[in-house]
Amino acid sequence: MSRSNNNSGNSSGKIAQAAEQSYEAIATILNSLDALVYVADMQTHELLFFNDYGRSVWGEPEGRKCYQVLQQGQDSPCAFCTNDKLLNAQGEPAGVYVWEFQNTRNGRWYQCRDQAIRWIDGRLVRMEIATDITDLKLLESELEEAKGRAERLADTDELTGLYNRRAFFSYAGKAYQQSLRNARPVAVIMFDVDHFKRVNDHWGHPIGDKALKALADVSLDTARASDVVARLGGEEFAVFLPDTDAAAAFALADRLRQAIARRAVVADGDSIFLTASFGVAASEQELFERPRSPVQTQEALGDLLQRADRALLQAKQAGRNRVMAELGSL
Repeated sequence: MSRSNNNSGNSSGKIAQAAEQSYEAIATILNSLDALVYVADMQTHELLFFNDYGRSVWGEPEGRKCYQVLQQGQDSPCAFCTNDKLLNAQGEPAGVYVWEFQNTRNGRWYQCRDQAIRWIDGRLVRMEIATDITDLKLLESELEEAKGRAERLADTDELTGLYNRRAFFSYAGKAYQQSLRNARPVAVIMFDVDHFKRVNDHWGHPIGDKALKALADVSLDTARASDVVARLGGEEFAVFLPDTDAAAAFALADRLRQAIARRAVVADGDSIFLTASFGVAASEQELFERPRSPVQTQEALGDLLQRADRALLQAKQAGRNRVMAELGSL
């Protein structure tokens, strides 16, 4: 009998020893990872395992809860805790949940792989493997910023900072389409600098560029936030005005004309005053009779721009520094 008891005791001891060795082997592997690995009780949030990487970044657990160790100033379970995502409707493990998070203690980004598992004593615990992806997030941010810069540059006239011709047709076309859907009037203003060649010939192109930049600044200050202001090329500019009838467009064009005439450009201590000529065209009632496709809208916008250009030519022929439209002048 005693021999049998001894055999039983030896078997239990060997099982315990084997389990201990298995745990140590697994712990050795997890401690060698360049990532945080921890296990926490899903009910009490008690830390049951915390690898060496975690200790090197967040310090010793010292009997604290997972949220107290890993987060800044956290005295209760985190609002973003993933425990509820790790179990299915029957309360059993539901597989791996992957998410990204910026840690509140060190500000670094981690990709977290959370999973509910059964601990050695049978209780449900959360195991998380969190890999530092800060460098990747910074790269993504830089790429997104570079993409945004490239898109802005593609839309922007380098000298004046206004939209270029391509961007004008793109953004004005979208605004035109919205106006058509809402059955609201639209208008276009075209203008260019009077006798601009004389400025370049007398003062030089750097002063001419300075004058164009000043004119662009005045245009942005005078136009509304909803208007699309662009440099179409050379000294030629355009403004698309959504929700604007002919009278309102005429009034805005004349305000802009007066503002440009008042703006001084300094060259070698002298003040240069420029004037500009304007052409205005407004949408006709028949534009609202039926919806238009984007292509048809672009064609209608091009037609509106041509009408404004014809009015601009009339303004120049009539003596410059004035606003003209096909139906009259201001």
